[in-house]
Amino acid sequence: MGAGEIILIVALALILLSKAFLNPPAQPAAPTSREFLLWIAQGFGVGRIPFAPGTFGSVVGVVWFGLLVASRKLWVLIGGTLAGLALSVWLCDVAEKMIGRKDPGSVVLDEIAAVPLCFFSWVGIVLWQTGSEPGVEGFFSGEKWPFTLGVVAAFRFFDILKPWPARQSQHLPGGWGITIDDVLAAGYVNAVVLVLYAGRMLVGR
Repeated sequence: MGAGEIILIVALALILLSKAFLNPPAQPAAPTSREFLLWIAQGFGVGRIPFAPGTFGSVVGVVWFGLLVASRKLWVLIGGTLAGLALSVWLCDVAEKMIGRKDPGSVVLDEIAAVPLCFFSWVGIVLWQTGSEPGVEGFFSGEKWPFTLGVVAAFRFFDILKPWPARQSQHLPGGWGITIDDVLAAGYVNAVVLVLYAGRMLVGR
């Protein structure tokens, strides 16, 4: 089974899992456009899972990263990441107003959008070493999976801990306050990856 098939299976499993926790009304009504936007902000329903929604959102973010890196085009990865972050700022603001609570836990689009950013230093290292953009197998093959999971785990660590200035950034208005702290958490992850790589290079000399 290839990396692409694994990513697809994970995405479908998460969608099915999120649906299992939904309580549809007895007489379902057609969703409004605002409800559809809320559903996207909640990670296509994954954020409605009643436990560890941020972690499940991060897994969806890994799927999103896999789709972007599958293009093997740096501009697709950068453009898709920036577009995702912009969408997060907008839709997280919409969701916050609809729910009526500051940074609601069910809104996980910020985690999804920030996960690809966590891999930028790794992508840069591969580009520097090989001169070509890495594909899906560069992150999701058998020997690379542990490192990919480590990046996601580090992101969740910094997203929960929120070291300065991530926690302070939450005071920004609306979707900015929801999204920027995840961007900063991704920045910490990139710093850790670069430090580990530099340490490996020094030890290898």
